[in-house]
Amino acid sequence: MHSSKPHNNSPLGARGFDYIITGAGCAGLSLLMRLLQEPSLCNKQILVIDQIPKNKNDRTWCFWEEKAGLFEDIVHHRWHDIQFLSKQFSDTISIAPYTYKMIHGLDFYNHVIHFAQQFPNVTFKYDTVKSIVNHKNQVEVNLENETFTAEYVFNSIIFQQPKVPRGKYYLLQHFKGWVINTQEPVFNPSLATFMDFTVSQQHGTTFMYVLPTSTTQALVEYTLFTEQLLEQTDYKNALKDYIQNKLGITDYNIEHEEFGIIPMTNIDFPNCNGHIINIGIAGGQAKGSSGYAFQFIQKRTAEIVTSLVKNQHSFTKTTFSEKKFKLYDSVLLNVLHHKKLNGDTIFADIFQKNNPKTIFRFLDNDSNLLEDLQIMNSVPTSIFLKAALQELFH
Repeated sequence: MHSSKPHNNSPLGARGFDYIITGAGCAGLSLLMRLLQEPSLCNKQILVIDQIPKNKNDRTWCFWEEKAGLFEDIVHHRWHDIQFLSKQFSDTISIAPYTYKMIHGLDFYNHVIHFAQQFPNVTFKYDTVKSIVNHKNQVEVNLENETFTAEYVFNSIIFQQPKVPRGKYYLLQHFKGWVINTQEPVFNPSLATFMDFTVSQQHGTTFMYVLPTSTTQALVEYTLFTEQLLEQTDYKNALKDYIQNKLGITDYNIEHEEFGIIPMTNIDFPNCNGHIINIGIAGGQAKGSSGYAFQFIQKRTAEIVTSLVKNQHSFTKTTFSEKKFKLYDSVLLNVLHHKKLNGDTIFADIFQKNNPKTIFRFLDNDSNLLEDLQIMNSVPTSIFLKAALQELFH
C-alpha cells in the first residue's frame, strides 16, 4: 500500500500516527471510510493493522435501511418484501419504507481499500497485535517485532473471552450459510425469507434465511440462538434437509459457504479505555437480543467521526435511549436463557401484531416509548414483566 509519513516526536521512541485502527473488518474499515470522507480528518496519518490481507469473501452482511447508505454502491441485492414463517403465524410482508439489503464481504473490503489507496497518509500493515497500552498522551500498539503510537487507537480486536458475571447472559448467534446455484429457475429474487421458524427448535431458537439473488441462486442460512455450538455436520445436515425437503431442490451446487458466531449478551463491552476506543463487537455494537451489528457499527463510526470533528471526544457518553434498549435486550436474554418462552413464539407474536416499520425501528433501537409499548403488548406480559423486574432489581 502506501508508505507512511509518521510523526517522529513520539516520546516512546515508536513510529507515531494520529489514528491507528486495529482490525480491518466491518467496523475498522467503516470507520476508515468515514474518516477519509471527512474533509477535516482525511489528511490525518492513519495506520490500519490486521493479521492478513482482506482478500476473501468470508461473510455476508444483510440489513435494512430507509435511504441510500454509505455503501449503497456495493449493495449486491435488495428486497422490498420479506416472508416470515412459523408454526403460529406466517405472512409475506412489505417492509416499506425500508429496503432489505445484502453486501458481500469481499466487495466491502475491496471498495474501502481501493478508496483508501488514493490517500498517501493511510498505511496498511499485516501483523498480529499483541497488546494496546494507554500512556499519558498517547496509545502504544505492540506487534510481534514493532511498536507504533497514536493519539487514538480504534480497536475491534477482542483479546480475551469476557467473563460472564452473575446476572448476565452470554448466548451465541451462530450460523452456517450456503450460496447455492440451481439448474432450473426456482427462486423469486424479489422475496426474501427473513425468518423461517418452521424448522426444528430442539436446540433452542432456530430459523432459516433464504435470500435469493436470482431465479437460480440464493443464500440459504441456518441460524441458532443458543449457548453451545453444534458439530459442523449438524449445520450441514440441517441445510441439506431444508433445501431438499422444504425448498424441494435436489439438483444444486454449493458455490460458497460461510460460518459465523456473534455474541448475544448483556455483558458490558467497554466502549472506551482512555484513548483506546473500542468499535464493532469489541465495543458492544452487536445488539444483545438479536446479534444485528452492521447498522449499529455504522451509527457508532459516524458518531466517532462527529466527535473528532467537534473535538468533543465524548466517546463514553451513554444516552437514556441506549440504557433503555440495553434493558430490553437483557429482558429478552433472560427469557431465552431461562427458557421461559421459545424464541419462535416471541418473534411470531411480534411479527403478527405489529407493522413492519415499528418492528424494524425497535430492532434498530430507534423506536419511541409508544412503539416500545406496542411491541411489549404483543408478547405475554406476565412472562416479560417478571423478567423485566428481575433485570431491574437483581
